[in-house]
Amino acid sequence: MKMNKYSLIILIIALIVIFNSFFTLDERQQAIITQFGDPIGDKITKAGLHLKIPFIQKVNYFEKRILEWDGEAKQIPTSDKRYIWLDTFSRWRIVDPLKFYQTVRSESFAHGRLDDIISGTTRDVVSSNSLIELVRNTNRSLVFTEEYQDNYGGGVQEEIIDMGRNNIANQIFQRAASLCEEYGIQLIDVKVKRINYNEEVGQKVYERMISERQKIAAKYRSEGQGSSAEILGKKQKELDQIQSEAYKNAQEIIGRADAEATKIFADAYNRDPNFFEFLKTLEAYTATMDNKNTMIMTTDSDYYKFLKDTDGTK
Repeated sequence: MKMNKYSLIILIIALIVIFNSFFTLDERQQAIITQFGDPIGDKITKAGLHLKIPFIQKVNYFEKRILEWDGEAKQIPTSDKRYIWLDTFSRWRIVDPLKFYQTVRSESFAHGRLDDIISGTTRDVVSSNSLIELVRNTNRSLVFTEEYQDNYGGGVQEEIIDMGRNNIANQIFQRAASLCEEYGIQLIDVKVKRINYNEEVGQKVYERMISERQKIAAKYRSEGQGSSAEILGKKQKELDQIQSEAYKNAQEIIGRADAEATKIFADAYNRDPNFFEFLKTLEAYTATMDNKNTMIMTTDSDYYKFLKDTDGTK
């Protein structure tokens, strides 16, 4: 019974030793073995089951996949004294885990080294180039809007691009990549994510944009007022002409109507002068006689001749 107890303890110890003698590595990882903190042997990159000395040796795992680095935006002066905010990002991976372990130990410390390397290289390259080199990529002719050409004549002097944004990013990448090799890091790419003016320069740019917009708006308002005055002048001229033609036509119509009325009166009078005179006299009676007016006239007045005799002879 006592032997069985010792055997069980020995079996457990043996199992612990066996389990600590092996480790597994998957396809996404690579590793190095350290003994009392010192690296032993070469890097291990093959996935599968591997052997180590239990309790004495330790396995340090590192990523085999591509990792990302995203730096903070930095304020950098260009060669033409323009202060800009530049934001960059990068992709990298660990190609020499042994050298990586000996220099930076972990990914967090590696990010600190990348901050120093990429940010420093970016500052050196950017400060050696003008802002237009960072903004534009080619010497492609700029296309201006019609309103900009009308106000500024379309004659904007374009600056010649010697390098361009992509070449500057490549230059930053090449310089930074050579510095990363000593840490067992392969820098895959470095790109500029965003370029922006600092607050002071940005405010001046906005003020200039507002001034240009106001100038163009004032020009349009002036042209609009001129066109409005021209249209109103033409309208008044056409209105006066229409009224003049209408008055002329109205007078001609009135004249023809008067002539026609006169002719009708003349024809009616010539057909029966006595009846015409009688009719007109009755119309005069209707128009002048009422209950409110009093007329005093002599009896021999022609006004009463048809009241004295229907044929107007007595």
